[in-house]
Order: sequence, then C-alpha cells, then structure tokens
Amino acid sequence: MRELVETARRWTAEGRTGFLARPVAEQGFGPRDPAGALLVDARGECVGALYRGVFDAELVAEAADMAAGATARVCEVSVGADEAAEAKLTCGGRAEILLQPLSAVPAAWWELLGEGVGVALVTRLDERAEHAVSEVVRAVDAPADDAERRAGELLATRRPGRDALYGERGLVFVEAYPSAPYVVIGGGGELAEIIEAQALLLGWGAGLVCSVAEAEKLLEARRDAACLVMLSHDPEFDVPTVRAALALGVPYVGALGSRKTTARRREGLLASGVSEAQAARVHGPIGLDLGARTPAETALAICAEILAVLGGYEVRALRDSDGPLR
Repeated sequence: MRELVETARRWTAEGRTGFLARPVAEQGFGPRDPAGALLVDARGECVGALYRGVFDAELVAEAADMAAGATARVCEVSVGADEAAEAKLTCGGRAEILLQPLSAVPAAWWELLGEGVGVALVTRLDERAEHAVSEVVRAVDAPADDAERRAGELLATRRPGRDALYGERGLVFVEAYPSAPYVVIGGGGELAEIIEAQALLLGWGAGLVCSVAEAEKLLEARRDAACLVMLSHDPEFDVPTVRAALALGVPYVGALGSRKTTARRREGLLASGVSEAQAARVHGPIGLDLGARTPAETALAICAEILAVLGGYEVRALRDSDGPLR
C-alpha cells in the first residue's frame, strides 16, 4: 500500500478518476502479500500488485461499472488452478475485493502512509456495500469501538494486516500498516552488510552506526519501529548503546556474541543502572536456533528472530538454549 502513495496523490492532484482496490476476504491463493493493493483508473491503467495481475482487467471493468455517486463496491473474483499456474500463483482461489473511488479515501491516509508512520484505515460499509465512510485511526489507548480496538491490535503486531468485522449496519473493514521495522546495526563488517541486505529484502529499513551518539540519534528518530542489532564487542560502545535502546523502549534489542560476551554485557548493563527486568529484554546470544554457521545464515537467524518477536510468536532462541554456540 505504501508504494501507491505517490501515484494516489498525483492522480488526485490531476483530477483523474481513480479507484483503490484491496481484498476484504480471501480463500486459497497460497502465500500472499498482506499489504497487496491496486490502483486503477478509468483509462485502464493499473498501479500496484494484487494476485500478480490476474484480476486487473476484471477490476478495471468493475470500477467503470460503479454507479454514479457510489463510494464503494465489493466484487467477487476467482481463478482456477490452470490460470493460477499461468499467472505464477501458488494455487487458485477466490476473493471479495473492495473498490473505492480515491475521492472517498481520506487524504490523511496517504499523508501518514507517506511519512512511514503506523496508521490504520477503518471503512464502514452500508448493508448493500455501495456506500462507505473511511476514517484514519492511529494507535489509541481507549478504543471507542470494536473496529478501533482491532486496529490497535493489528498495529501492535508490527506487520501489515487486515480484518473484516460484521456488525448490525454492515461490513467494517480494518486495514493496518504499522511502521516498517528499522534495523539499527551497531558495528560494521560482512555480517552487518548482509543483515542490512536481508532487512531491505524484507521491506524494512536499516542503518549502520559506529558510535553511541549515532546510535542514540537513529534510535530516537525511529523509536516506534527501531530494532537494535549490536554486533560490536567494544564495552564503550555496546553497553551504552544497548542501555539507550532499552531506555527508549524500542521493540527489539539484540546483541551478538558468545555466552561469555553476553554475560559481560549483562553485568555492564546492571552496573550502569539497568534493572534485571530490562536486561532480560536483550536477545543475546542473538538469533533463532537454526544451526546457523555462515554470515548469511546468521543474518537470516537474526532477522527471523526480529520477525518473530515483533509478531509476538514464541520460537526457540539461542538465548533459551544452553549448549555451545556453533
């Protein structure tokens, strides 16, 4: 969805009639992008990615057929096994797609997405799904209703997510786009470069830092999405940087090193005033217990742990094992 921001803004500024399409219900297809969405216009131009384009022509026709004055349309699409294979989808499937004119999507939605902040869109449709009202929702401490509560839950997962709620007045569609994780990598070298590449492959941001001042500045700027990966073994760098990340409450803090190095860091943190509970938040030794040996495998184990922690999944981490590190 974030990759559509510039196009949506341009089309709106040009006065072009465009529509935003995204699934509200899905069955089949195999693995799919939870952030998949498509922009179509009256001339048949399509921007974005939704089921590898297999429904693009159909969605263009549906958008053209939308009644004047309507602010929403839900259409059913399906694809068989043969056509799915030709489109390089894992398998066939069916979906209900919500189409909305860009004029019915709040401008604040595109502004906040463009800024990279975590934000949700709650769209309330009438019983015939011909009219809808969309509102932008940020994380709230006291949600006013089930839709806002669900938006907050989805934002808390740190991963794009969608859900359809069915109430007395019709469908309520919730779309959440948390801030993409931003990996702050303390230290340089081959492993740092591979972690950075892995993060970018996942659609995350990443930055390498070599001083406490650099790290603190980047962690503060990305506080809601920062993930610290400390590779350096320098006590003058790793302990104060990890302490700063813990104080800021960033979602993930991990540190590379042997069990001896991990114990040394923990002692340094406690000596600097970090509580036992805060020190326990540090993932060290870092990474999932995948049997990683090479730098590329280690980077995968680290990014996999970040993904699991941000999503709230219980997995076996190296810090929870007691054997020798490979």
